[in-house]
Amino acid sequence: MAAEVGKKAPAFKLPGSNGKTVALSEFAGKTVVLYFYPKDDTSGCTKEACAFRDEIKQFTGKKAVVLGVSPDGLKAHDKFIAKYDLPFVLLADEDHAVAEKYGTWVEKSMYGRKYMGIERSTFVIGPDGKVKAAFRKVKVDGHVDEVLAAVSA
Repeated sequence: MAAEVGKKAPAFKLPGSNGKTVALSEFAGKTVVLYFYPKDDTSGCTKEACAFRDEIKQFTGKKAVVLGVSPDGLKAHDKFIAKYDLPFVLLADEDHAVAEKYGTWVEKSMYGRKYMGIERSTFVIGPDGKVKAAFRKVKVDGHVDEVLAAVSA
């Protein structure tokens, strides 16, 4: 089951870089930007995280919360946050259970080798808990602008 536009977003609870267990239900009444990325401190993921960082005031001004999700553990998240001064919570989905719920844990291929991993994806979840927009196979350049437009719509 993957997250679909117009449907209720799959619930989750994950350990967060804020030292707490973060549940989607905590954000009822707010817009949540939930972005899945493959790995902390890699080129594309860093570029994407920094783009969200640079526009965070735009998101918070629209009462939106940004949450990043990857299979990395909290230690890796903490280093990533410190290195790039990221102002939002990163969630550790080490068993990729949440990525599977959202349909972002997929078979990938690199140099002819197949493996399972995160498909870079972003979901905008409305205040009603329903998926308002879904971006799959995200290309980092210009993506944050697309997400901001979806939050504003």
